[in-house]
Amino acid sequence: MLKEELTGLLAPYGQEHLLRFWDELSEDERKALAEDIRSVDWKQATAWFRQVAGGAATALPQGELTPAPYQPLTPPVGQEKFYADCRAEGERLLREGKVAAFTVAGGQGTRLGYDGPKGTYKFTILQNKSLFQYFAETLRSWQRKYQTTICWYIMTSPANNQDTVDFFQQHCFFGLQPENVKFFIQGVLPVFSPEGKALLADKFHVSLAANGHGGSFTALRDSGALADMASRGVEILTYWQVDNPLVAFCDTLFLGMHRLTGSEMSSRALIKRDAMEKLGHFCLLDGRTTIIEYSDMPKSLLEATDADGRLTYRAGSPAIHVIDRQFVERLTDGSLNLPPHRAQKKISFIDEHGEKVIPTAPNAVKLELFLFDALPLTKKALILEGDRETQFSPIKNAAGQDSPDSCRAAMLARDCQWLEEAGIAVPRRTDGTPDVTVEISPLAAVCPEDLAKLSLAPLQPGEKRYIAG
Repeated sequence: MLKEELTGLLAPYGQEHLLRFWDELSEDERKALAEDIRSVDWKQATAWFRQVAGGAATALPQGELTPAPYQPLTPPVGQEKFYADCRAEGERLLREGKVAAFTVAGGQGTRLGYDGPKGTYKFTILQNKSLFQYFAETLRSWQRKYQTTICWYIMTSPANNQDTVDFFQQHCFFGLQPENVKFFIQGVLPVFSPEGKALLADKFHVSLAANGHGGSFTALRDSGALADMASRGVEILTYWQVDNPLVAFCDTLFLGMHRLTGSEMSSRALIKRDAMEKLGHFCLLDGRTTIIEYSDMPKSLLEATDADGRLTYRAGSPAIHVIDRQFVERLTDGSLNLPPHRAQKKISFIDEHGEKVIPTAPNAVKLELFLFDALPLTKKALILEGDRETQFSPIKNAAGQDSPDSCRAAMLARDCQWLEEAGIAVPRRTDGTPDVTVEISPLAAVCPEDLAKLSLAPLQPGEKRYIAG
């Protein structure tokens, strides 16, 4: 009966080959395979595959494409009061408990050569704190600052969920109240052959892969996180990815401007360093805000400049957003209609003879949903410039750009800048780089104004100092 049920699920979509080894499986193995098969919406998954089959990973959409306008980081002449009002509104939202933190943390540290969830990676220059600890202490500082509770929702993956939960429990949630830290698991999609046949990871497991950060919307709903937010009176989610410790996720200007402009989903923008920097581009497509990946932009558009000689498409996305809870509820009230993206991957699989195949070249199609594809579905979207030097330095690679070393250098530069803004002299070398090694605990300061309240002894050349909370 079980085999008949599963055949009924698979046959309409040409996937009944997943049962080819059924007769040689044990009872427990059959249950495991059944669980995998039932976990997939085969109608949706195969429809998404057909959308991307045979083509490039994505294609430049058709329509009138123009650069999206954005609000500058510093107020233009005449908008000083509006920016001040935004900061005041952001403070009110935090103080009244209207803001929740939302981190996508489903990745492993593979590219870093690290065995474990990326959020457990230790990186700070003196105390060697993990990404999760750094974010947790930042949350504690913001909570203390505004005498509020900021619930933290963390999206993990099937591969790292238990390790992530264990890590927080082993470290007593880094001083946060456990009931205010909520973990939920990202959805998965089957991995397909180029012909559209779902692959088997082994004889009793379908090859499944995380469905991308765009799947976080349905994961929020299905896990009960959205309902939990509503019960707490949360109205706004501040979203970031786990590999960027410099993110200003409780920035009052950003939160307040999101609310006062009536935006449903707001985005930070970084001004691109050069035409080929690998950031998605904020654009208007037929008048609606969207992000076009750098790999999908023709070179002629990447290199286009305006009358001032600046890149025409210069606003890039660092994946930092503020999102209305009610927008997510509307977006997930039914079928989530985000376009699938295709990625070619090397995926080991079991062939029709039951043999393990380990490919040497990309052999499989992985489908992903991107969170930013929700932007065109908003009634209104805001884009606000961010400060690259103090808000963005991701840890993605083992060495070079976007590595632990580049992040530590950026954090040292930011911390020294904060000290100088707070009136504390920083010894510098002749080339202008800091002649000190400083690490500021988030428990001590989350902005320069916090440092000004501390009584700090002068820094000496060559000194190493940890400024604790």
